[in-house]
Amino acid sequence: MVLMGNSMEEKEENKYSIIVPTYNERLNIALIVYLIFKHLQNVNFEVIVVDDGSPDGTQEIVKQLQQVYGEDRLLLRPRPKKLGLGTAYMHGLKHATGNFVVIMDADLSTMKQRETGASIVTGTRYVKGGGVHGWNLMRKLTSRGANVLAQTLLWPGVSDLTGSFRLYQKSVLEDVISSCVSKGYVFQMEMIVRASRKGYRIEEVPITFVDRVYGSSKLGGSEIVEYLKGLVYLLLTT
Repeated sequence: MVLMGNSMEEKEENKYSIIVPTYNERLNIALIVYLIFKHLQNVNFEVIVVDDGSPDGTQEIVKQLQQVYGEDRLLLRPRPKKLGLGTAYMHGLKHATGNFVVIMDADLSTMKQRETGASIVTGTRYVKGGGVHGWNLMRKLTSRGANVLAQTLLWPGVSDLTGSFRLYQKSVLEDVISSCVSKGYVFQMEMIVRASRKGYRIEEVPITFVDRVYGSSKLGGSEIVEYLKGLVYLLLTT
């Protein structure tokens, strides 16, 4: 994870707001926060944890971490219940003070903007240098198939529509997110499709997706059905 400028002045003028939605991530959140702070020591950033009322004590862990990293750099902005991924990013964006926003998730499934001037830089598992570790064959086929289907129908101009590691210019994120209607797993796909339709420059960087360290995936049959419905909706409306 690299967020670098070309000079000390650029590092000082840019601030990165990292939004991390959580639900039952008590066993993962400490590690992801540790890795962010470890690898971004020379970067001006804040981490905004948006927790949807996790019953496993995720918020208590974040409060303990705030004592280590500071409440000004590790922000906890909880919501009362599970309200969806898209609205979690919207909620986090309201509290972001950076001029760039990084969106990611907390299950340790984990940048080029300076070089290209891109409005969005998105991580992809499906180019040279990218990949997936820890998934069985069925999970790999499901993910790859979903992306191929979406690329065929929507032509978004990117290879990985469902990844959750992206860097946005804050103004671009505010514009794109205001036109999105999806709230669940389709949200990531809708964001990148609408950004492409609006003419924003999107660049890709390879990432290696490592399956969650603790807990089980929240992806199930209902999410797959939701994805297919979202695909049809975007085909008809974009």
